[in-house]
Amino acid sequence: MTDDTKIEPGPGGTQAANVLTAPAPTRPPRSQWAEVWSQFRHHKGAMAGGIVFLLIVLVVFVGPYFWPIDATFIDIRARNKGPSLTHPFGTDQLGRDMLARMMAGGQVSMSVGITAMLLALFLGSLVGVLAGYFRALDNLLMRTTDLFLALPLLPLLLVMVLLFREPLNAAFGPETGIFILIVVAIGVTSWMPTARIVRGDVLALKEREFVLAARSIGTTNGKMVLRHILPNVISPIVVSATLGIANAIITESALSFLGLGFPPDFPTWGRLLNDAVDYMQQNPERVILPGVAISLTVLSINYLGDGLRDALDPRIRGR
Repeated sequence: MTDDTKIEPGPGGTQAANVLTAPAPTRPPRSQWAEVWSQFRHHKGAMAGGIVFLLIVLVVFVGPYFWPIDATFIDIRARNKGPSLTHPFGTDQLGRDMLARMMAGGQVSMSVGITAMLLALFLGSLVGVLAGYFRALDNLLMRTTDLFLALPLLPLLLVMVLLFREPLNAAFGPETGIFILIVVAIGVTSWMPTARIVRGDVLALKEREFVLAARSIGTTNGKMVLRHILPNVISPIVVSATLGIANAIITESALSFLGLGFPPDFPTWGRLLNDAVDYMQQNPERVILPGVAISLTVLSINYLGDGLRDALDPRIRGR
């Protein structure tokens, strides 16, 4: 008989053997971020979108350091050339290398998208938290949000650009001024969806037990929002951030395509499309390449946001 076996009297005076077995080893629970990563990496669309977006970022921001031709170099003898070994994407009407201009344009478009997204995220989160937490401000802020949602986006952007372009250009210079104007114009006209999403989550959170317990011990409103409310609405904010970058890139491209964005010598993907309109028959790749770059970037960001939404939502993650 082994040491793990104990003899005890059984019914009727008989003896029964109870085998004492060691408890099965349990795996330590994974952290929340490990669960998020596990869910995210099983989302094939999100992983593909993340890889494509990472490749685009590397090409756009690192590629110019390895490409010998400058985006502003003019070679009249090589103007309107098709793709070749010297110029893989061809040249424009002034002989400038299209590959270099595509990378330079991507830097501007992505910088505008990220900066405008951060502004819209700040405004939307601020309005959403205030409207959801303070009942006295809810009606006023939500009616203001509805007013902004009712305004036509593109005409409003055009009016803002036409009104403030000259003063900002005079104050900061043509490139910095138009950058600030486009970022602010896109940011102040795209915060509304984030505000509504955050407000809905805050309304649900402020009735939860841990918030009521924190309120019962005298936690101030500022600490309540910063320590208990905001950390629990990170998920919708992150998803809104990814989708906001895509929307900002499309909006900037539309403004540049209409000729109201950056100056002609300052390339963006939308500006490259605008410049290529008159050469569609002669050099169709000049229209195709910026369009494909915008489409791939926006599509990869949308898939990335879709995967983040599924990974950060505990209801979907549990399923």
